Amino acid sequence: MNTRKEITIYDIAKALNISAATVSRGLKDHPAIKKETKKKIVETAQQMGYQHNIFASSLRKKKTNTIGVVVPHLNSYFMSSVIAGIEKVANQAGYNLLISQSLESVQKELTNVTTMYNSRVDGLLVSLSGETQDIEHFDFLFKKGIPLIFFDRIFKSSHCSSIVIDNFQAGHDATHHLLEQGCRRIVHISGSLRSNVYADRHAGYRAALNDYQVAYDPELVIIGIRGGQLGIKAAQQILDMKILPDGIFTANDTAAIACMSELRRAGLRIPQDIAIIGFNDDPISSLIEPLLSSVYYPGYEMGELAASTLIKQLNDKSGNSQRTIVLRHEVVVRESSLKKVTH
Repeated sequence: MNTRKEITIYDIAKALNISAATVSRGLKDHPAIKKETKKKIVETAQQMGYQHNIFASSLRKKKTNTIGVVVPHLNSYFMSSVIAGIEKVANQAGYNLLISQSLESVQKELTNVTTMYNSRVDGLLVSLSGETQDIEHFDFLFKKGIPLIFFDRIFKSSHCSSIVIDNFQAGHDATHHLLEQGCRRIVHISGSLRSNVYADRHAGYRAALNDYQVAYDPELVIIGIRGGQLGIKAAQQILDMKILPDGIFTANDTAAIACMSELRRAGLRIPQDIAIIGFNDDPISSLIEPLLSSVYYPGYEMGELAASTLIKQLNDKSGNSQRTIVLRHEVVVRESSLKKVTH
């Protein structure tokens, strides 16, 4: 059996005929150690295959400088933007990231969080799964005093802060735009209403209809799994309707684009027959034909703010204060929703 011996600072010290304390300081770039000595220590450590034991060091310091990030999916532009924002701020502050996805499963979410806890992360940033109904599975973190911040998909708690946009107002604004264009039979395509983001957008949709005294019709609300498959399924349901809608508000751009493509393939004109507005303002929104109207959701900014808020808590040792930070959103109007063309 081939077992590799772990190289220690004592092995390096013996090879160079210096003290282990000098080796330790040299590897940490201590100013008291001469440059020539530091260079010899680093070169010898590399040659001998020395590996710094981060875990042991973390046990001594009771800090790993690692932040855990749990998201529902990694394969979306929005979530990629959020993680990029988190990474920028975390790295600048000297933190590394452990990233995992729940794939919309509350059980996998619990497994991921437990794994990160066992990896001794200093704090956690979490966007909840579509199945999550409560946050009891985070209680052990609160009891241990490990800072936790929810972002995007949240659950309000007295133990931690949340970072969101006003999804109710964003849903209202998107629907209001379609109503301004003369739409009165508006389909809403949504992810699971168990999730705060989709529930709030749906509530905003209903409120906007009420503002225009348009009756809410549950038959016009199509709920399913997020993404392109939802858009295709929705288009098929729309084409089967006895009376076609004149507007569609979709709770994400991927579904909006897939739905729009299917409807155009069936011979419908966008926006003349059906106006469409999406959500997130993914880059593809301004590349497809017709250009897709959407709601701008500041993912990168959300990630930066989530990371900086968590790191501030870690540095201040102030405990888990509770507050909700609401970021701006904006309706970005393009060709797909403009029924009324001004000349």
